[in-house]
Amino acid sequence: MRSHQYGDILAARPKRQPAPEVVAEIDMVVEDPVSDFCGAVVAVDTDRKGYVTLEDARGNRRLFEMRPGAFLLEGKPVTLVRPKIGPASGPLRTASGSTAVPGSPARVARASRIWVEGVHDAQLVEQIWGDDLRIEGVVVEPLHGVDELAERIAEFGPEAGRRVGVLVDHLVPGSKESRIVAEVVDPNVLVTGHPYVDVWQAVKPAAVGIPKWPNVPRGVPWKEGVCRALGVKDTAAMWSRVRKGATDYTQIEQPLLRAVEELIDFVTA
Repeated sequence: MRSHQYGDILAARPKRQPAPEVVAEIDMVVEDPVSDFCGAVVAVDTDRKGYVTLEDARGNRRLFEMRPGAFLLEGKPVTLVRPKIGPASGPLRTASGSTAVPGSPARVARASRIWVEGVHDAQLVEQIWGDDLRIEGVVVEPLHGVDELAERIAEFGPEAGRRVGVLVDHLVPGSKESRIVAEVVDPNVLVTGHPYVDVWQAVKPAAVGIPKWPNVPRGVPWKEGVCRALGVKDTAAMWSRVRKGATDYTQIEQPLLRAVEELIDFVTA
């Protein structure tokens, strides 16, 4: 009898309702109850996994996966979803902030090129500016360092309609990179750069979930030093974390944005 009574009670218990879906709109303020991080929506990625970037009152940004019931809106659980794409949503934007042209075929590659120092540089440029570069027909190639930049330029043979744009890391006065760049004098070559030791640093710390990039002692390889300071097992794992945070141009520091935009304008002129 008692077993039967408990069975009746359990059967009568109402089923828990799933959290309602709410479109993640820019400036909507939500909270992640797990970390107690509360902030406004500043970016919603466009991949199938679904991530949203929140910015708190102090300007700190963090990336969160839009899991079912993962956020609180006005104190109540909700499931954030990406905005639907439609005629009323306004013009679509690429990750770089340019107006998207859906369905536009990639242009045949130009003779001009953009060179970057390494594979990570190339991957980040592709992640942010890839849509723009395909429409413009611009190919990005890694140099694997700039020590032999002058030789590579001579081998390429720049000329009108066959330009070279070069993106250089740690381009600051007195650096090795600045001395190498000073030797490049060619109207069909443009070298721009950013002040960061590595392109990782050009991604805003908040996008990676850290307050700031660690200071790495002299003599310690920078990437390995960062991994050690943050407790990340290796550079591959850290790079994956950096790329996941770099959802669009809002997560990139201004010096890199300016440098790449200048290069694209130069090689497409």
